[in-house]
Amino acid sequence: MTRVLITGGTVLDQTGERRADVAVDPASGRIADVAPALAPSDGDVVLDATGCFVSPGFVDLHVHLREPGKEEAETIETGSRGAALGGFTAVVAMPNTDPAHDSVAVVEFVRAQGERAGLCEVLPSGCITVGRAGERLAPFGELAGAGVRLFTDDGNGVQDPLLMRRALEYAGPLGITLAQHCETSALTKGAVMHEGACCSHLGLPGWPALAEELMLFRDIELVRLTGVGMHFLHLSTARSVELVRAAKADGLPVTAEAAPHHFTLTDEMLTGYDPLFKVNPPLRTRADIDALKAGLADGTIDAIATDHAPHAPHTKELPLDQAPPGMLGLETALALAISELDMPPAAVVAALSWKPAAIAGVADRHGRPVAVGEPANLALFDPSHEWTVSAAGMASKSRNTPYGGRTVRGKVRHTIFRGHPVVVDGHATR
Repeated sequence: MTRVLITGGTVLDQTGERRADVAVDPASGRIADVAPALAPSDGDVVLDATGCFVSPGFVDLHVHLREPGKEEAETIETGSRGAALGGFTAVVAMPNTDPAHDSVAVVEFVRAQGERAGLCEVLPSGCITVGRAGERLAPFGELAGAGVRLFTDDGNGVQDPLLMRRALEYAGPLGITLAQHCETSALTKGAVMHEGACCSHLGLPGWPALAEELMLFRDIELVRLTGVGMHFLHLSTARSVELVRAAKADGLPVTAEAAPHHFTLTDEMLTGYDPLFKVNPPLRTRADIDALKAGLADGTIDAIATDHAPHAPHTKELPLDQAPPGMLGLETALALAISELDMPPAAVVAALSWKPAAIAGVADRHGRPVAVGEPANLALFDPSHEWTVSAAGMASKSRNTPYGGRTVRGKVRHTIFRGHPVVVDGHATR
């Protein structure tokens, strides 16, 4: 192809909205031209963006791709395909694989598998501790030298405050970001859902909001002590939003994310004992949802991250107390944000694109303005398109979406990664 020509769309980026066509050069992977009207040339691939926003591609800070070790649930290729269908041009792969991301060899394997798939950039995270066991620090220097920018023990919170302090002290000079899964594990043993009126009525062990908030408070104070910034994963409670808001008001270098399921679903979804609604941290109350929405709207919560967590179908058919926590999220994130959040499109895209790109350390190539010479990592989405979620229709090897049968608004039509269309008219090209 000579060029990829995007016609009829409205460009939406950090600089605002404007009607423009966009020409992309696949050879360089960059934007070649942006103008009110561009005429096609022989050999051009023309993508119709009528009724669509043309925005920087989305960046997901929190994705479980399961490979290596649990390929029956997901592979890097199938997860990348789901990401591209959701408008994501980069995803941060969580380290709780088998083996975990605590060595350069595993990190390079994950990155290479992402390059082989060629659907989006797969950014391996690194473990904070060896094997995510919370006992000794992972080799930050080696992993940072291999290009890892974000470190987390996601799935586990680092329980030892002294170890967490040392982790921050090592992270600062390396210029890397530590991301915490906020869970005080002594308070969550045996828990299957949010501790509150609903769990009492159902007779199920409860997971208190305090388990999240205690560790969040601790780590905010460690940031205050060390001066080293942190990112907080999948926050779920109203008090967590207040703590982050206060920390930012104090000028502390902290960022935070919220997952779509935490601002769209309540703990009452578990009244049918359906493991599809079991997640870590658990679904909370309507008051928590309202607080998360307010936090996203005012910028307290920086990013929308999916916490895409596929599980093989037979595992989600186990009894509620035995089934693993987690939900699919890549293909529904944009639609849930548009459908459920009282935010203008520009604010939604900011939370999905350039804000998480900055946190992930990839703002040089993702979340960039739609302008001549910039990397052509783009999402083209129709904000008014209504569609019904189908588990069977998703790219994932797993089917554990809690939104099956739900009608939502907002759909990715095309995705361009490094100048090449990887999604055209809602279908992956690879």
